[in-house]
Amino acid sequence: MAELRRWFSETGDVRFDPVINRQMVEFIEAHAAQTVAGVERIIGCPHEEGVDYAQGGVCPACPYWAHRDRWTGETIH
Repeated sequence: MAELRRWFSETGDVRFDPVINRQMVEFIEAHAAQTVAGVERIIGCPHEEGVDYAQGGVCPACPYWAHRDRWTGETIH
């Protein structure tokens, strides 16, 4: 079974927050993870379509991502 937890920060990038990094390691250890995946960059806004804003809509809190591919960062025409 896959486990999921999200970490957020209002003041910076969670990838460089030592407290959040410790929490991530503890989460991984607590669930005896065999595999962990990560990326070297941010891959889109942290808000959830259908939860934080309407399904099929644009996140009102993240205008930067409104017309960008979350995986490449390229503008979508």
